[in-house]
Amino acid sequence: MAAPHRVPEASSTVNAGVTRRRFLQQAGFLTAGGLSAGALGVSVAGPAGASQTLDLTTPAAFDAFDAAYQSGGQSPDNNNEAGALAWQQSYALRSFIMMYLAHGDTDYLDRFIGNVDIMLTHRDSERGVTDYRGLSLPAWRTMNPYTLGISELLDGNGQPTLEIRSGRNYADTAHVTVTHGAGDTFSLVVRNERFDYTDTFTGLTMDPSSPDYAVQRIYDDYPGTILCTAHDQNVGTRPAEGNYPMFAQPVILGVHTGMITYPIASFVRIVKTDPQLINDQYYQDKADEYLADVEAAVAVHDDEWRETSDGRGYYFWEKGKPFGFDGQAQPTNQSLALGRTVLELAAITGDPQHVHRATALAEMFKAELIDQVTNGVTTSIWYYFPTYSAAWEGYTKTGSAETDISMHKPEYAVNGGYKNYEDYSHAAIDVDFAALAHQHGYVFTSQDIAKIAATFTENLAATNADGRATVRYVVSGQGVLQSNPIGAARWMAISPSDPDVFEHCLDIYEDWDNQPTPTSGTRLLGVAMLNWGALQGAAKARNARRRADRRRAARWAARQESN
Repeated sequence: MAAPHRVPEASSTVNAGVTRRRFLQQAGFLTAGGLSAGALGVSVAGPAGASQTLDLTTPAAFDAFDAAYQSGGQSPDNNNEAGALAWQQSYALRSFIMMYLAHGDTDYLDRFIGNVDIMLTHRDSERGVTDYRGLSLPAWRTMNPYTLGISELLDGNGQPTLEIRSGRNYADTAHVTVTHGAGDTFSLVVRNERFDYTDTFTGLTMDPSSPDYAVQRIYDDYPGTILCTAHDQNVGTRPAEGNYPMFAQPVILGVHTGMITYPIASFVRIVKTDPQLINDQYYQDKADEYLADVEAAVAVHDDEWRETSDGRGYYFWEKGKPFGFDGQAQPTNQSLALGRTVLELAAITGDPQHVHRATALAEMFKAELIDQVTNGVTTSIWYYFPTYSAAWEGYTKTGSAETDISMHKPEYAVNGGYKNYEDYSHAAIDVDFAALAHQHGYVFTSQDIAKIAATFTENLAATNADGRATVRYVVSGQGVLQSNPIGAARWMAISPSDPDVFEHCLDIYEDWDNQPTPTSGTRLLGVAMLNWGALQGAAKARNARRRADRRRAARWAARQESN
């Protein structure tokens, strides 16, 4: 494993400090400290003629966003086959948890329970559906657009003879066309409509001794554009002519299990420790029920657990799993998405396995952090793929699927690996993990969290050319400025370490042209995080708001004078 290292002083393109809220003169969208109710498409009762404005740090704002979110067609009554539970409802669940932590109102827990009870009915074991192995497990499978696509080609007798696989996303938009040539030869055209990619293979045969053997020719041509591999079903006959659809395979992804179960595990821990709830039998019974459900879902991924020789833990995709990066370590954010649930389970149960894995995951992430000095401040940066992963190193084909690192991605990033730094959105998962590990006493110190907070304030926080609050794309402080950076609010778990994190996230949400759209779970969670963040370090937050108000007024005066 590559050792963490120090990188040079960042370039001057990195923001020198946290930007503050601009005074927004577009009162139709925003007045001091609030988003207009009209912009949300909801009505707010008030005296005739009063300003219909919602302060984004209040329950009224969250409730308005929640109502708009629900009316926008987002429902817990979906399965996860397209990722709706992992990337929408998980944020809604988390938002209810954060609102309870901010305000202590059990109505948020009741709304949480209503959603969870529905989502639990969509586990594979409850729906009676299976993953690619034929197993019906107590978790949530996913398919298109995330997983490997397979097209089963049939011979003239209707028997499967050749399986064509594609590692490209949106496999359900792909298909394979077979035409016959002279003798026993045939040609394949594999096309992905979504990306307008086509790979063509001509003069193939099903004879393993031939230089035109289909499996070997397709392997030799990898990656092409569709990322095709092939598997011989040992029938010995060529596929019949025709057009064959491709189907994404059902897989239970650890990152999805983690996203869904994390807020549920947080609920259990809160109910078991909150004096307001500890004697409430209804909530206690729900917590016991949910704890069993979460532990069962996490156990689905036990076979994916790995450790380095020095005890750093991570999750791994088994070779042969119908996923584009089978046979290698998962990206940091995907291991830590499930890791947050493991941290909560360790805190709830004290179970030695949970405690061990929580510690090992925290050790892994801390070891991946690299010191970077920006504007004289030490920040922490890290890569999308961990430095112990095959993808980070890059790898080539060995000449045989049996000895390759990956069955479905036989080579990757052969010119030195995928060494991109983590993007700010996926990094929010990692940051949340670090804050939770620190909260529960696992590995991360206050100094570690302060450096990660500085990553936000020094490397990410920025303004665009019009002076609007935004963030840069990657944690190193480079990359394009984001035109819709509302996901930055998911970094706010570290805001108690530095209230400027909260303030910049509020800047983003109050910026009129980055006005949050209510029909996204990310945006709903963002408002909940603003509610929670406003109450962290109360004196600092109040002072920060007062300073911002003074700056806002000064900028408004300067603009009026210049006009």
